[in-house]
Amino acid sequence: MSALLASLAPSRSRRSLDEVKALLALAGPIMVAQLANTAMGFVDTVMAGRVGPRDLAAVALGNSIWVPMLLLMGGILLATTAKVSRKVGAGTYVLIGPLVRQALWLALTIGLIAAALLLCAEPILVLMQVEASLRTTTMGYLQAVALGFPALALYQVLRGFSDGLGSTRPTMVIGLLGLLLNIPLNYIFIYGKLGLPAMGGVGCGWATALVLWFMLGAMLWWVHWAPVYRSSQLFERLEWPQWPEIRTLLTLGLPIGIAIFAEASIFSVIALLIGSLGASVVAGHQVALNFSSMVFMIPYSLAMATTVRVGQALGRGAPRDARFSAGVAMATALVYACLSASLMLLLRADIARLYTPDTEVLAVASALLMYSALFQFSDAIQVTAAGALRGYHDTRATMLITLLAYWGIGLPIGYSLGLSELLGLPSGPAGLWQGLVIGLTCAAVLLGVRLQRIARSAVRS
Repeated sequence: MSALLASLAPSRSRRSLDEVKALLALAGPIMVAQLANTAMGFVDTVMAGRVGPRDLAAVALGNSIWVPMLLLMGGILLATTAKVSRKVGAGTYVLIGPLVRQALWLALTIGLIAAALLLCAEPILVLMQVEASLRTTTMGYLQAVALGFPALALYQVLRGFSDGLGSTRPTMVIGLLGLLLNIPLNYIFIYGKLGLPAMGGVGCGWATALVLWFMLGAMLWWVHWAPVYRSSQLFERLEWPQWPEIRTLLTLGLPIGIAIFAEASIFSVIALLIGSLGASVVAGHQVALNFSSMVFMIPYSLAMATTVRVGQALGRGAPRDARFSAGVAMATALVYACLSASLMLLLRADIARLYTPDTEVLAVASALLMYSALFQFSDAIQVTAAGALRGYHDTRATMLITLLAYWGIGLPIGYSLGLSELLGLPSGPAGLWQGLVIGLTCAAVLLGVRLQRIARSAVRS
């Protein structure tokens, strides 16, 4: 870590500023796209909630099943960005088309498998002891969403292709268009307009599926007509699946997917663990988690941009530039962490009031936002380091570190502090969030050390 940050000497301040501008130029559109995706979920929740509590619960339950599947699938397909950025740096554009064509075959396979799993998800709801009427609505919602999963998988590859080329604007524009389309489609399907029957929460699923197909079509159109993509010759020919190339993509991408899934799912597990502590505690946890997730979008977008910058530098045979890009990204993430942590510490009660007037929920949320402020630094470091390591094609170690830090250290300590008497009187949700702070800190340290070693090794070789 010190070696990375040491590269940002005062004599290089101009170069550092240029690198920050380049990073933000890539990360800005990605961030807007991520916020648009988050807003689509918000719109679904609000519009389904106006129908009734059963429809709102069905959408919430459905999201708890298909969103983790999306994270795993999307993580696997992030290998496209890492590999395309390398080839861009090397100037071997003619090799990008064959690579992306194989990634599309992989995406289609994963998307169809995911859709089949969603169509057969009822045993999960039975295991969760969901009542019959709610189970029926939830399955209707999931079955509709499943129809859009192949499109979602294919879109993820084309997005990774575009991001890897350094063209992130299409992701932003299409994400915003998808959000704008989602609102009227929800209105039509949920409330039964234009001669269609009112579907309630199930209508959210149909709207989501149509939006996903629209986004795929829009990205295909953009990639086909925009000049920046022509040198890649993506549509030059049709190729059948080639296992060696697909295996390479899986070797790189599967650890990414598992790492992202492991990080995201730990918050779901914590919500389940505190479920017995009462509705106010769960609601307070949800408020703190929702705001923390929105704040996380900026370093996450920065990490995706870092993958591109590092990958392109390595592709052109400039490992020192790759290390410099990683160092600037880490420094930028830390500056942002200072701002976000200060905001949470000073305004945590006011932030909680934006969500609810309930005094019990406010007390829980305000206390948990303090822990969120503490892990802003660790979270920013770990996600940016992971993004840089993807650029180095070093993903297996990231997966192992993530599993160890979150599931081997953070969750056991959090459970011991919050729900057991192993380390004294249980402190409830505060103890579980303390475990998160510890787990994220371990991940930040280990990933930072790993990045420093990989970057140094690349320079020496």
